[in-house]
Amino acid sequence: MSITRFLTGITTTGTPHLGNFVGSIRPSVAASLTPGVQSFYFLADYHALIKCEDPVRIQRSTLEIAASWLAAGLNPEHVTFYRQSDIPEIPELNWLLSCVTGKGVLNRAHAYKASQDKNVAAGRDADDGVTAGLFMYPVLMGADILMFKAHKVPVGRDQIQHIEMARDMAASFNHLYGEHFVLPEAAIDDHVATLPGLDGRKMSKSYDNTIPLFSSRDQLKKLIGGILTDSRAPGEAKDVEGSALFQIYQAFATPDETAALRQAYADGIAWGDAKNTLFERVDQVIAPMRAQYEELIHNPARIEQTLLAGAERARTLATPFIRELRSAVGLRSLVQGAAVAKPAKVAKAALPSFKQYREADNKFYFKLVDADGRLLLQSTGFDAPKEAGQAIARLQREGLSALAGQLAPVDGVADADVAAALKALADTAAAAAAA
Repeated sequence: MSITRFLTGITTTGTPHLGNFVGSIRPSVAASLTPGVQSFYFLADYHALIKCEDPVRIQRSTLEIAASWLAAGLNPEHVTFYRQSDIPEIPELNWLLSCVTGKGVLNRAHAYKASQDKNVAAGRDADDGVTAGLFMYPVLMGADILMFKAHKVPVGRDQIQHIEMARDMAASFNHLYGEHFVLPEAAIDDHVATLPGLDGRKMSKSYDNTIPLFSSRDQLKKLIGGILTDSRAPGEAKDVEGSALFQIYQAFATPDETAALRQAYADGIAWGDAKNTLFERVDQVIAPMRAQYEELIHNPARIEQTLLAGAERARTLATPFIRELRSAVGLRSLVQGAAVAKPAKVAKAALPSFKQYREADNKFYFKLVDADGRLLLQSTGFDAPKEAGQAIARLQREGLSALAGQLAPVDGVADADVAAALKALADTAAAAAAA
């Protein structure tokens, strides 16, 4: 039976909350039990350094997140569970990938662009406060994924770009040095719930509206009691749509229990009673895990031992692989065969390629990149993937003039470069048809 590798990471900058449990921890633990799946789960503490400059917070968050995963049922005997910083091969791979990744690709990373947009809106220099770590963030993420040859990476739609970038890095390296990397795919589950927070917005530590996953029973009751509701009185029918209480309840309850609360809303349940119903249901799920969590959080040596054992397991894969990659790029012993030929695959001329993808704005885009991964052409957004595909076909038939107004400018790329790439694709297609 073929094995599919799944990889998931969580940044160690905060305390896990109910939204993390429903959206990531619970489905990931369930997925780890799937036959034919090899799962990798890591604590992204290198990534944390980009967002957090508090060493105590990073250490504490690492402990809390590790304890949360284990308390929720993650079995370190059945998965590879490790701390990112315990794998020295990852920062080395980060550098190898940096050497094949175009700066233009990183210029378009969502996090970097968001920081620039925020600065410009505030009247500051576009790169004010932007560190090299933030700018290079996608490369480190690519190293996390590619190191273990992950086939699938569970992400939200706003993270698809990172998987696309990792694929580009892998393709560029493979083109230069032979087939070493697996090209990963984003695994998107549209059924995974996103919970609202105390104020009705998405539950996020950025909004300070979270309910910590392992709050004490009393604290949990108090926080749920503070969830924002409207002013409808007891006996007055209430809407489930837009109700944070109902949405959170639905994520923890059975279908029959959810239907019963829906009817109670229609019958005019008092908000206090609805909050108490939610509290009891959530606590019923969390209480058994809370006991395990408390035992773990007070025994950090046990968690440390678990993470180090996971790192040892991970390095049985990472160490020989980085040795292979070092040899591939020429970082090898001087007494090793000096005349090692480049892989035959590299001698074969590579072609430009079109890549279609979906962005966080839910629009569909395409780009044209050359054989080295350099961006030649970037489209504006389309409402449907079919429209993007039709635009590519029109571009190949009629040239650049066919898409006037639908292409975004790319710095440093001349129309002649794009025309040459399109011609190369057309000539190859014609030769294949003739054969």
